[in-house]
Amino acid sequence: MSAILADQGSRIRPLTIEDLDAVMEIERRAYDFPWTQGIFRDCLRVGYCCWCYEEHGRIQGYGVMSVAAGESHILNLTVRPESQRQGIGGKLMRHFLQLARRHDADTAMLEVRPSNTAAVKLYQRLGFNEIGVRRNYYPAAEGREDALLLALSLD
Repeated sequence: MSAILADQGSRIRPLTIEDLDAVMEIERRAYDFPWTQGIFRDCLRVGYCCWCYEEHGRIQGYGVMSVAAGESHILNLTVRPESQRQGIGGKLMRHFLQLARRHDADTAMLEVRPSNTAAVKLYQRLGFNEIGVRRNYYPAAEGREDALLLALSLD
């Protein structure tokens, strides 16, 4: 099976430097406190798993995952705001979990804002469980917001 999945004009493919303008447009629209282009460049430079979901040549979502010492960490998973709740986030997450297993990770971890209820529900549907809370992890309009720390056994 190919590492690139496709159906009806859609595919999951590796993210490239050339994609960063489109990624930044989505990132700025999706978050009040977006990642910078420099963060994405660094992730690509150090070899993190950086993939995007594309439909008819247009990026609809993307994600970044690191894998080391038997653990994968989903660092960013974002879907274009107008394309949310169409299954794109789930497709990307399943792709990342498959990649993590191929890299011999036995656990997948991520942080999520408790206020991001759609994402929390997606991760729970995929089998993630809350294992902790990172206090004051995310910047917020009024100070900081905690992060839920979620994990999934990949065995």
